[in-house]
Amino acid sequence: MKKILAALIGVFILVIGGVTAGCGGSGDAGSGDKRDTMVEIQGSDTMVNLNQNWAENYMDENPEKYISVTGGGSGTGIASLINDDVDIAGSSRDMTEEEIGDARENDVDVYEFLVAQDGLAVGVHEDNPVEDLTFAELKEIFTGTVTDWSDFGWDEGGEITVYSRQSNSGTYVYFNENVMDGEDWADDAQFMSGSSAINDALNEDKSGIGYYGVGYVDGVKAINVAYDEDSDYYTPLDAENINEGNYPIARPLYFYTNGVPEGSVKEFLDFVLSDRGQELVVDAGFYQMTPEMHEVNEELFDEIY
Repeated sequence: MKKILAALIGVFILVIGGVTAGCGGSGDAGSGDKRDTMVEIQGSDTMVNLNQNWAENYMDENPEKYISVTGGGSGTGIASLINDDVDIAGSSRDMTEEEIGDARENDVDVYEFLVAQDGLAVGVHEDNPVEDLTFAELKEIFTGTVTDWSDFGWDEGGEITVYSRQSNSGTYVYFNENVMDGEDWADDAQFMSGSSAINDALNEDKSGIGYYGVGYVDGVKAINVAYDEDSDYYTPLDAENINEGNYPIARPLYFYTNGVPEGSVKEFLDFVLSDRGQELVVDAGFYQMTPEMHEVNEELFDEIY
């Protein structure tokens, strides 16, 4: 719960840039007739399927509009936003103060909106008998301090294979900062291009373990995670565990907009935050925002309009 609260508090800290006269995105991505009909979103691989789900349903209801969705990772989307190349960066981590400063220097005003929740899953092969792991045990595995499943009670498991996302991924950054305390990855860790690639690998590799967005868990066992050995273990597959802050590595998902949302960007954002948009969050395997998260967005809307 502390992590979620910290993230929510961070919303106001990180919304930098203020409203300037006539501001609504400062360059190609946010100007002219293009913005009236087309919205460009780039970023989080975790959010690609979710963004596509939103886009397809929005365009079905608004056939005169076009929503372009591309992935590449949160870092890639944020870089494009800083360079004024997209309307929205989808991100599974919050922007850093340095990134927001870079955007400001490029005359890009950044606004942060919460759009959904992810229970970041730690997955293993279905035949792996290990059910529960603590934060400390996850850190041992992903830093390579412990390398054999026998240390967790599975004597026949053999050497652990660690699967990670690549460094441009917001999920990579979030997991490294919050679970591994920023320490280096295991020497033989395999860095995969996307969440689906990790899920596919875990379906094949009985000794594997990896982390990725809960919406991509398919045919793989999601490990129950506890803060420490004295805490309860929780699965990321139960919405109640996410909404009540019991699952230790739940996180918000973000839209960062290029300027104050206006025109088609504002209309699409309103759709995403609507009851219909939040139903589509569940369809994509993620979790709806809590009432507290909606309040954070409403307070920002009141501030900028």
